Amino acid sequence: MSSRERQPRPLREVVFVDGVRTPFGKAGPKGLYAETRADDLVVRCIRELLRRNPALPADRIDEVAIAATTQIGDQGLTIGRTAALLAGLPKSVPGYAIDRMCAGAMTAVTTTASGIAFGAYDVAIAGGVEHMGRHPMGEGVDPNPRILSEKLVDPSALVMGSTAENLHDRFPHLTKERADAFALASQQKYAKAVANGQIGPELVTVATRSAEHGWGVATLDEPPRPQTTLEGLASLKTPFRPHGHVTAGNAAGLNDGATGCLLAAEDVALELGLGVGMRLVGYGFAGVEPEVMGVGPIPSTEKALARTGLSIEDVGLFELNEAFAVQVLAFLDHFGIADDDERVNPWGGAIAVGHPLASSGVRLMTQLSRQFAERPDVRYGLTAMCIGLGMGGTVIWENPTWEGFAT
Repeated sequence: MSSRERQPRPLREVVFVDGVRTPFGKAGPKGLYAETRADDLVVRCIRELLRRNPALPADRIDEVAIAATTQIGDQGLTIGRTAALLAGLPKSVPGYAIDRMCAGAMTAVTTTASGIAFGAYDVAIAGGVEHMGRHPMGEGVDPNPRILSEKLVDPSALVMGSTAENLHDRFPHLTKERADAFALASQQKYAKAVANGQIGPELVTVATRSAEHGWGVATLDEPPRPQTTLEGLASLKTPFRPHGHVTAGNAAGLNDGATGCLLAAEDVALELGLGVGMRLVGYGFAGVEPEVMGVGPIPSTEKALARTGLSIEDVGLFELNEAFAVQVLAFLDHFGIADDDERVNPWGGAIAVGHPLASSGVRLMTQLSRQFAERPDVRYGLTAMCIGLGMGGTVIWENPTWEGFAT
C-alpha cells in the first residue's frame, strides 16, 4: 500500500459514565444560591464526579467543557478551565467554555463525545451552570441593530415567553388547558419520583451562605410546587400578553444550578473499571424560525432519527426539557404521542424542578441514565430541548442493560 493511501479511521463507542447536579434553586435575592458563586457550583459537580468514580485517575481526564449562557463575572473567564483548576484537577487538564443558550451542556456533551469518538480524547467532563439570579439572561449583550432593523427576526424572538405565546397562536389546538394539565402532571410526577428515591441520589450537596442567616447546606430542589392544582394554575397571570396562555405555572422558572457528567470511550471505561450508564447513538441540532423557537426539537429529532436509522417508535423513554409546556405539547403532537404517555418525562421535568439554562441538558441525560438502570425492557432513549434564537437539540442514547443483549 502506498504511504499516500489512507484507510478509513474507525470511530469509538462513547459512553455516559455518570452524571450529577446541584439541587436547583430559585433565582433572586431569596433563592438558595443568592450569595453563592456560579463557578463554585460547577466545582462541586466536578469533585463529586471524581469522588463517585475513584477508579478514574484525575490525570486521565483529557478535557473539561462547561457551558454558560451568560459568560460574565463568575460565569466567565473560560469557566471550563477555571473550574477544573478550582476543583483540584491536574494543571495538565485543559478546559473551555461553551454557549448554545439552553443547550449549552448538551452541546458540551456532544462536542466532547465527538472528540472521544474521533480519538482525540479518552475521558472528558462536560456540564453547565447558570446563576440566573446573579446573571439574568441577556445581561451585558449588545444585539446588532441589523437584527431588528433588517427584520432578520421578529422582535418577539428575543423574549422567550413571547415565543411560547407565538406557538399557542400557531397551534391553537394547544390550549392553555392542555398546557396547565401537562404542568400539573410534571409537578406530580416529580413529587412521586422524589418520594420513591428516584430523584435525589444524583444530587451533590452545596454549602450556601447568607449574610442574614449564616451558613447552610442545599440538599433539595427549591422550585417544585407540590401543592399545585389545576384551579390554581388557571388563575395565574399571563405576563407576556393580556389574556395569553403562558404563565409561571406552565413554564419553567428562573433558576440557579449546575450539572456535570463523565464521558469516556467504552473500551477505556471498561479498562478503568468505570460504570456505563448509557451509550451514545447519535445526535442532531437544527434551526427554526426564532420567533417559534419551541418547535426546534421537532426537526432536530427528525435529523437525529434519520442519521441513526431509527424511528420514533424505537424510542422507549423521552426526557424533554419543559421550558414551556406548549413546546413539549407541540413535539408530542407532531410525533403522535399522547400528552400523558408514560414514556415522556416519567419523573417530571423542568416545570417542576427548574431550568437553569445552560445546565439543563446534562440533567436530562443524568435522569435518563438512571431510568435506563430501572428499565432493561427499554433499548433507546432520547433527550431533547428547544434553544433560544430558534434551534433544537436531540441526543439519542442506548441502554447497556437492555435485556435484548442477553439473548
